Amino acid sequence: MIRLCAFADEADSSLEGQIEALKAADIGYIELRGINGKNISAVTEDEAREFKKQLEGGGIRVWSIGSPIGKIKISDDIDAHIALLEHICRLANIFECDKIRMFSFYEAYESESEVYSALRRMVAAADKYGVALYHENEKGIWGDTAERVMRLMDNIDGLNFVYDPANFIESGEDPEKTLYPLHARTGYFHIKDATLEDRKVVPAGYGGGRIPELVSMIGERDTVLSIEPHLMVFEGYSEFDDTKMQDKFVFKNNKEAFAAAADAIKAVITGAGYRKTDGGYTK
Repeated sequence: MIRLCAFADEADSSLEGQIEALKAADIGYIELRGINGKNISAVTEDEAREFKKQLEGGGIRVWSIGSPIGKIKISDDIDAHIALLEHICRLANIFECDKIRMFSFYEAYESESEVYSALRRMVAAADKYGVALYHENEKGIWGDTAERVMRLMDNIDGLNFVYDPANFIESGEDPEKTLYPLHARTGYFHIKDATLEDRKVVPAGYGGGRIPELVSMIGERDTVLSIEPHLMVFEGYSEFDDTKMQDKFVFKNNKEAFAAAADAIKAVITGAGYRKTDGGYTK
């Protein structure tokens, strides 16, 4: 079964608006990143309990915490960052979520051993809370190429992985050389596409990210596709990414862009022979 999830903060900054957007798109899972204008890392435990009630009332479950963990320089204070990770782990427990998306540090290309050491400490810290860390390939971090991601896979026990096709394109990677070696070793997938010629973000299937192939390769696996549109600059974007978003398609507002992103991946899924069932898509 394929289940759909989404970064609904790209539709609306308020949690109420996010729930509305998810329900309108018939998506039952959320990857929490921004709530009511606050990054998830700044949410208090009391706020998380109230947000959990709100999500439950809307019939939405938290699939993963889209944290900013690992989006620091490898030379920064790792102890303080692990303390922040533990706070996010406590939030994950409140949301009854066992996954945290994270990264592998900036200005770290010459610091492989330091990256490994920090990641091992982070995996151990999260494990105390029953939470698994999922590394996302991101431009500018240590694990931004397929080759380095595979080195993380081979060297960091307990670290899991999320595959983002557009991020690999933005890092100059050949999608054919990322999709085939990493697909089977990936825990879940971020759905964001980009053109090869100018690396502009586009809806799924309109770029060079081989998303139709990504979907067809899922086969009988039970996995989640987490929609991360990045088709418009939305509130809170600058808090976790200071690069300029180069959107190719034009939309009236964030909700329209979010809906278009959801419709695009649904078209890819049904085009691959899946049919909508209760809870997801199956063949």
